[in-house]
Amino acid sequence: MAAAEQSGPTASPLLQWLARWAEGPPRNFLATPAGEEMSYQALAQSVARYATALQQLHVAPGERVLVRLEKSPQLFLIYLACLRLGAVFVPVNPACTAPELDYLLRDAAPRLALVSAGESTGLEPLVAAAGCARLETLGPAGEGSLGARARQAAPHAARAVAASAVAAILYTSGTTGRPKGAMLSHASLAANAAALAQAWHFTDTDVLLHALPLFHVHGLFVALNTVLACGARVLMLPRFEAAEVLQRLPAATVFMGVPTYYTRLLQQPALDRDRTRAVRLFVCGSAPLPAATHALFLARTGHSILERYGMTETLMSTSNPYDGPRLAGSVGTALAGVTLRVRASEGVAADQGEVGMLEVRGPSLFAGYWRDEARTRAAFSADGWFRTGDLGRIDERGYVWLAGRAGDLIISGGLNVYPREVEEQLEAITGVLESAVFGVPHADFGEAVTAAVVAAPATQLAEAQLLAQLRARLSAYKLPKRIVFVAELPRNAMGKVRKDQLRARYAGLHGG
Repeated sequence: MAAAEQSGPTASPLLQWLARWAEGPPRNFLATPAGEEMSYQALAQSVARYATALQQLHVAPGERVLVRLEKSPQLFLIYLACLRLGAVFVPVNPACTAPELDYLLRDAAPRLALVSAGESTGLEPLVAAAGCARLETLGPAGEGSLGARARQAAPHAARAVAASAVAAILYTSGTTGRPKGAMLSHASLAANAAALAQAWHFTDTDVLLHALPLFHVHGLFVALNTVLACGARVLMLPRFEAAEVLQRLPAATVFMGVPTYYTRLLQQPALDRDRTRAVRLFVCGSAPLPAATHALFLARTGHSILERYGMTETLMSTSNPYDGPRLAGSVGTALAGVTLRVRASEGVAADQGEVGMLEVRGPSLFAGYWRDEARTRAAFSADGWFRTGDLGRIDERGYVWLAGRAGDLIISGGLNVYPREVEEQLEAITGVLESAVFGVPHADFGEAVTAAVVAAPATQLAEAQLLAQLRARLSAYKLPKRIVFVAELPRNAMGKVRKDQLRARYAGLHGG
C-alpha cells in the first residue's frame, strides 16, 4: 500500500486509511481476550469523539498531550484523536517513577496530561508543579473524566495538517543520560507503515497477535500503524505472558515480539508446528536475537523468525526478506526508500564488510529532538545522514550485521572489541541462553572484556568451561577476562539490555 499522496495540508494519512476502512463493508479492527470487539466504523466514531473532547479541553494543533496509560484499546484511540486534531501525542511508560514523570512533563510541556482512572489524586501536585494546564483520566473501558466527556461529544471533523507537522514525540529509552524527545511527523509514520506492510505482505485478512507495550515504536507504530495501513485486525493482549500467547496463536497470522518473548515461548513444552500452523510470520526486533534462539525456534515450529532493525529516530530501516533467506544474526536489507551507509570515521566511507558507524537516510527519519537544536545538529552528518550510534557492517548482498552500540565498544589494550561478536560466540555454546558483553576498568588493559551469562534451565556451566570453548572461537584479545553468571540480564521495557547497569555493578571486578 502506498502512503497517501499529499499536495498540501489534508487529513493525516493514517486517518485517511481509517476513513477508507470505516466507509467500506463492515469489518472488525480489534478484539480482546475479555470479549471486547471494535469495528473500523466504531474506531472511527470513537476517535472523532475523543478529538472533540480534547478540543473542548482547549488542546490546540501543535500542543502536546502526554499520555501515561496502561495498555488498552483506549490508548490507540487517543493517539488517533491527537492526529485528527493536529495535536502531538506523547506516550510515556506507565511504570515510570515520579521523578521520571516530572522530567517528561517539564520537558514536553504538554497542554494536557492523561493518566489512568484513579491516579489523578496522587499525580495532581506533580502535574501542577510542572506547569501542565489540565489533568484528565481514562480507564481501559473508557471510564474516567475524558471518557465521560467523549461519550457526550459530537464527532470532530478531521483537521487538515501538513505532512511535515509533528504527530508524536517519543522519548528515547534513556539507557544513558536523560531521555530525548524524538519528533515524528505524519509523513514519516505513514511512510514507514506503508513500507512495512509491503515488505511483510500484510493484507486485510491478517490478524496480528499483539502482546507488546503501546508507549514505544514497536508496539504502537510498527504493529498498529501497519495493521491500519491495510485494514487488518488485532487481537490485543494486555501484556506478554508466554502461556497466553501460545493459547492465542491459532487465531493469529502474525506475531511481533522482542527476543525475550521468543526465549520464553521456547520454554513452553506445547510450542510446536501444530500450535503455530496458522501463523505466517513471526517478527523480532528492539534487541538482537541470539542465533541459537533463531535455530531452536525454527526446529520446534518450522518458522524462521524475521529480524528487522530500527530505532525511535528512524522508525524501521531494515528487514530480513519475507521471501528469501532470513539470516540469523542479520537484520536484513534496507526497506523501500531507505538508504544505509557505513562510516569508518567522519567523512570516510568504510570498506565493504568493514565495521563502522551506521548512518541512515530515508522518508521515515525523525524531524529532530524536541527543544534541543544542539543534539539535533550533532545527530546528523554534514550531508544530512542520521548517525544511528550503532556499529555494523553491510555485506556484499546488502545484509546489515550489527556489532553493538558505539558507546558499548570496548577498547582493551588499544584494540577494538565489538561486544556482539563475543556474544554470538558465547550464545553458540550449548547451555548459554543469553549473554551481554561489556567493558569495565582494568589497570593494565584500560578496559577488560567482561561477560554476563544466563544459563539455560537445568544447565550447569562453569567459567573455565566457557573460556576454554571461546579460545577456539575468538582471538585472545577478544576473550572475556571474566565471565559472571546472572539469573537474568537487566533490561528496559522494550527488552534492550541495560549494559550501563552491568558496567556499574561490576566496575570493581578487576580492581580498576
